[in-house]
Amino acid sequence: MELKKLVCFVFCYLAFAVAVKAQNAPLLTLKDAVEIALKNNYNIKLAKNDSTITKNNVTPGNAGFLPVVSGDLTSSNSILNTTTSRTSGVVTSFNNSHNTSLTYGVGLNWTIFNGFAMFANYDQLKELNKLSGVTSRDTVLQTLTSVIGTYYNLINQNEILRSLKGAMVISKTQLHYANDKFGVGRASRLDVLNAQVNVNTDTANYLTQLQQFKSTKIQLNQLLVRDLQTDFSVADTIIVDDKLILADILNGADTQNPKILSAQISKQLAEINLRQVKATRYPQVGVNSAYNFSSSASPSGALLSQDAHGLYYGLTATINIFNGFNQSRRETNAKIQIDNSEIMAKQVRLGIEAQINSLFVSYLSGLDLTKIGEENIAVAKHNLDISLEKYKLGNITPLEIRQAQENYLDAQVKFFAAQYQAKAAEITLKQITNNINIQ
Repeated sequence: MELKKLVCFVFCYLAFAVAVKAQNAPLLTLKDAVEIALKNNYNIKLAKNDSTITKNNVTPGNAGFLPVVSGDLTSSNSILNTTTSRTSGVVTSFNNSHNTSLTYGVGLNWTIFNGFAMFANYDQLKELNKLSGVTSRDTVLQTLTSVIGTYYNLINQNEILRSLKGAMVISKTQLHYANDKFGVGRASRLDVLNAQVNVNTDTANYLTQLQQFKSTKIQLNQLLVRDLQTDFSVADTIIVDDKLILADILNGADTQNPKILSAQISKQLAEINLRQVKATRYPQVGVNSAYNFSSSASPSGALLSQDAHGLYYGLTATINIFNGFNQSRRETNAKIQIDNSEIMAKQVRLGIEAQINSLFVSYLSGLDLTKIGEENIAVAKHNLDISLEKYKLGNITPLEIRQAQENYLDAQVKFFAAQYQAKAAEITLKQITNNINIQ
C-alpha cells in the first residue's frame, strides 16, 4: 500500500515538474520557426547554391558563341651526334650538337557556325536555370511544410498533454473522494486501490505522451538546425482555414505546382535536344588564327639559327555525309523522348490532381469531425461533471465514473486529431499550389 502511494507521488511530482519547466520555456512562434529555417536549414542552403551554379552557367561562352583564345609555348631541345655526307664526297660529323627550338604566341579558335547548335545550347542553359529555380523553390516549400507541419503537430500534442493532465486531476479527485468514503466506512479498500491505479495509469499516459512531445521538439530543432536540446514552448491553438475551394486549388496547381512546372520544362528540354541532334546535319565552320614567335638553333644544320614571327590564319569546314545511319537513329530517339516527356507531364498532372482530391476529402472530413468533436466534448464534459457529483454522493460506482472520465478524454483526443487532420491537409494543399503561409 505504501509503495503504491510512493509510486503515485513520484509520478505526480515528475508531471508537475515537467509542466512547470514547459511553462518557463521561451515561446517559439511559427513565424520565428520559419525565419530560422530559412536562415539555417541545410537543404535550403544547398538548393540555393545549386541554383546559383546553374544561373552562372547561362552565358554565351558556355553555349559556344564566343571564341577561345589561348597562349601557347613549346620548347624542345636535343643533343645529337650527326654525320652528313654530301654529293661532293665531303663528310661532316658533329658530336654532342645542341639543337633548340622555342615557339610561343597567342591563338584563336572560333566556331562561327555549327548548325544552330549554339542557339539550342543557350536555350538549354536557360531552361536548366528555370528548372533549377523551380527545384530550389520546391525544396524551400517542402522544408517550410515540414517546419509548419511539425509545429502544428507540437500544438496538437500539447493539447493532448493538457487533456491528460486534466485526467490526472480528475483521477486524484476520485482518489480523494474514495479515501474520504473509506474513512467513514462508505467505500471499500478495493475502491481506494482502484482509484490509485487510475491515478498511476493516467500519470503514465501523460509521461508517455510527454516523451513523444519531446521527440517531436527534437525533430523541429533539427529542421531549424540548432541545438537539439533547445527548449521552447509553442502556441496553444490551431486555426484551420476553412475557406479552401477545390477548383481554385486545382487551377493553382496547374500553374504553380513545382512538379508540374518541372515536367513542362523537361518537355522543353526534350525539344531542345532534338534541335541539338539535328544541328549535326549541317556543316561545322570555324576560323582559327594565331600570332607566333619562333626561334631555333641547330649547329649541325644548313642554317645555324632562325627567328620568325607573324600572323597565321585559316578556315575549317566539315560536314557529316554518312555515319552509319546514326544520325537518323539519334533523331528518332530524340522524338521519342519528346513523346515520353509529354506522357510524363500528363502523368505528373494526374498524380497531383489525385493527391489534391484525396487531401481535400481529408480536409473536409477533418472540418466536419472538428464540429462534431466540439459537441462531443461539451456533452462528455457535462456527463463527467454530473458523474463526479453522483460519485461524491455515492450514487454511482467507480467503474461508471471511470467510464465517464475516459469518454471525456476520448472526445478531446478525437477533437484534437480531427483539428490536426484538417490543418495538415490544408498545409499540404497550400504547398502543392505554392501558397504556403504562416497564418
